[in-house]
Amino acid sequence: MSTIYWGQFITTLMMAIALGMDAFSLGIGIGMQRLSWIQIVKVSCTVGLFHIFMPLIGFAIGHFLSDLIGNFAIWIGGAILIYLGLNMIWSSFKNGVATTTINQTAGIGLIILAFSVSVDALSVGLSLGLFSAHLSLTVMLFGVMGAIMTGLGLLIGNKVGEWLGDYGEAFGGVILLVFGIRFLV
Repeated sequence: MSTIYWGQFITTLMMAIALGMDAFSLGIGIGMQRLSWIQIVKVSCTVGLFHIFMPLIGFAIGHFLSDLIGNFAIWIGGAILIYLGLNMIWSSFKNGVATTTINQTAGIGLIILAFSVSVDALSVGLSLGLFSAHLSLTVMLFGVMGAIMTGLGLLIGNKVGEWLGDYGEAFGGVILLVFGIRFLV
């Protein structure tokens, strides 16, 4: 096991915070649905776990595929975010009408959300495989910061959602839609 240096720790922490910023921003959008504490904890922990496993998958795949998979994974993540954003917007305008929409706080909707938010961690994992990065430190920091940033975003989104009332879900969907388009462009 290699020695962990403070410089490596600070660098890895900064990368973890940067990766967590997408989760934070999207958390604000999802949080506008006025989630319960249990939903906030569940979403935050799931995103944190994906922020651990995605870089591990990236490390395992290795450098020779990083260019091909890196861009492809980002496009998939962007398309998923656009779909989830449109789904939230559609759901917000169907007041009282029974429709089938994706719940981003449970089941497959939560898995899809966590995957789309953690796709960049896969690409970073591919890149970090080239360096002598401390694997366990890296993935633990990515996971912890991903969960913390998601939780903060969800809490802020909850407060904003209270202020916006019924329009909160539509506004949250617009945020997801914009991030998805940003990933594709």
